[in-house]
Amino acid sequence: MVDHDSVRLVDGGIEGDRYRDGTGYYSPYDVCEVTLVDAAALDTIREETGIDLTDGRHRRNVVVRGADLDELLGATFRLGDAETGAVLRGTRPRPPCTHVEQVAGEDGVARALKGRRGGVCADVVDPGRVAVGDGVAVLEDDPRSEGRKIVDRLRESLGG
Repeated sequence: MVDHDSVRLVDGGIEGDRYRDGTGYYSPYDVCEVTLVDAAALDTIREETGIDLTDGRHRRNVVVRGADLDELLGATFRLGDAETGAVLRGTRPRPPCTHVEQVAGEDGVARALKGRRGGVCADVVDPGRVAVGDGVAVLEDDPRSEGRKIVDRLRESLGG
């Protein structure tokens, strides 16, 4: 992994990324356009296991802080500001694989990333540039959440 202060998200993923270019370890079988991981999950892993993945050995493209990644699944969201940021749609959880442990060179990495700590995959809806420190803003909840809100409002209006 190579740290960047900013990256350009384009159709199909991250400009220059090995998976977008079709040369990633799992290409073309298990590809996520963009992978996100929660900084708080990395903090918890370090606290619970002593494994420090803040150097990028988690193998995710973007580290976010202050966003619930579960809420991004199925949702449309923006990384970065309204003018230059990118719009993405969360597609699925990203569990760890055995390859991440081999690349990390440390036993227990895959186990530490299990559960909801492995991050999520997202597709690029509108290209843009994202940088370290950029925020995440949900633009549209996933359709199931929106449907539940409508049902709840209807129940309230009908007195139930």
